[in-house]
Amino acid sequence: MSSKNALIDFIEKQIKVENEIVDSLNESLKNIGNPAVKGVLKGISLDSSKHAEMYESAFKLLTVTQQALSQKHLDEQKSLIEKHIRIEAELIKKISDVLPTVENAKVKLLLTAILADERRHHELLKEVLEIIVRGETITEDDWWDILWKNVPFHGAPGG
Repeated sequence: MSSKNALIDFIEKQIKVENEIVDSLNESLKNIGNPAVKGVLKGISLDSSKHAEMYESAFKLLTVTQQALSQKHLDEQKSLIEKHIRIEAELIKKISDVLPTVENAKVKLLLTAILADERRHHELLKEVLEIIVRGETITEDDWWDILWKNVPFHGAPGG
């Protein structure tokens, strides 16, 4: 993108598109009886809803001054994300173990799609832990560094 404003415009348009997809799919789902087709389309609808929320988050990152996380909030979010990284890893293992034994092509297709989602979730959570949580945090040590970094003698008389 050539400018921040162009990126913001793009994001705003994408939010509308994703919400239109959700509305369209949810309306169509009322008339679908095939559980596999209905499940896949519902999953796409949920993904589009998720995408709209993620675009909204990106919009806020570009337009709202972010407040740093406190150490307490960092610890809570870190713990939550680490828990879900473990859960996703367990799900990936379970599905990977079951998948080779599945003979029904339709069920295999659905489980394969779920496995791909779980792998993406796992990687995304690891990135969230590194980039977003740590990038938005000012720890107590950071505050002390800010307070004392440029102070001559660091509080001791004469150095």
